[in-house]
Amino acid sequence: MLFSSVDEFVKAPRRAVTVFGMAGVGKTRLSNMLRENHWFHYSADYRIGTRYMGEFIVDNFKHEAMKVPFLAQLLRTDSIYISSNITFDNLDPLSTYLGTPGDPNRGGLPLAEYQRRQEQHRVAEIAALGDLPYFIDRAKTLYGYDDFIADTGGSLIEVIDPTDPQDAVVKTLTDHTALIYIRGTEDNAVDLVKRFRKSPKPMYYRPEFLVQKWAEYKLIHGIHDDDDVDPAGFGAWGFEALLRDRLPRYQALADNFGYVVEASDLAIVRDGDEFVDLVAAAIEKRMR
Repeated sequence: MLFSSVDEFVKAPRRAVTVFGMAGVGKTRLSNMLRENHWFHYSADYRIGTRYMGEFIVDNFKHEAMKVPFLAQLLRTDSIYISSNITFDNLDPLSTYLGTPGDPNRGGLPLAEYQRRQEQHRVAEIAALGDLPYFIDRAKTLYGYDDFIADTGGSLIEVIDPTDPQDAVVKTLTDHTALIYIRGTEDNAVDLVKRFRKSPKPMYYRPEFLVQKWAEYKLIHGIHDDDDVDPAGFGAWGFEALLRDRLPRYQALADNFGYVVEASDLAIVRDGDEFVDLVAAAIEKRMR
C-alpha cells in the first residue's frame, strides 16, 4: 500500500499499518501507545503464541509436569489444569517453548527437536500474518476501530521474500496495510547485542541459515558433538549473526514496498496524531 499523496493517508477514514524492524526499536511501545489512542493493536507474536502454537506450548508444560510423580497423577485424573498465561507484554511461554539448541544438561534442545519447533514457528508466523485482513475487518465491525496497527516480530523478514511483490505474505501485507520500517541505528544494534548477551532469548532462523551458522559455530570452537555446544554461547553468537543478516533485508522490504521511520524520531512521538504526522513525513520523503 504505497500512497499517491500524503493526504491519501492523513485524511483516510480508516488507516492500517504494519510496523517492522529489529527488536528494541519501539514497535511494541508504539503499539501500546496507539491502543490508548483508539487504534486496534494486533500483535503477531501473541497470535502465534495463542492461536497457532498454544497447544504445543501447553503440551510442553505438561510434558515437564509429567516428570514429577505428584503432578503426573493429578494430570491423569484431570485434577489440575495447566495453561499458558501469554500476553502482549509477556511472550515468555513462546520463547521458552522455542528454546535454544545445544547441551541438554545446560538447558539446550537436541538440534533435530529445535529444528522441528522452528518449523512450527515458521508455519505459525505465516498464518498469523495471513490473518491481518480478518482482524482489520473485525476491528471495525466488532469493536468500532477505524485505525489498525500490526506489531510484527523481528522474524517477519525470515518468512518472506522482501523483493517479490507476489510473495503471499508480502502481498497480504501490502494489499491491506502500509508497511512502516522502524529503522534503528548502529548504536541500537550494539546495545541490543549487549542486552541479549545478558539475557538471551530464543530466536527464529531460516532453516538454511541455522544449519550454516550451527556448523560455523562448531568449527570455530572445535566442537564435534552437538551435545557439547553451550546453548547460551550459541544463542548469543547466533543472535548477532542473525541481526546483521536481517538489517539489509528489512531495508529491502521498505525500499520495495514501504516507508522508513527513524527509531530516534519515533521515540518522541506521544500520541496517534503525532504518529500520523511522522508517517506523513515518511510518505512525503519517499515521494520526493
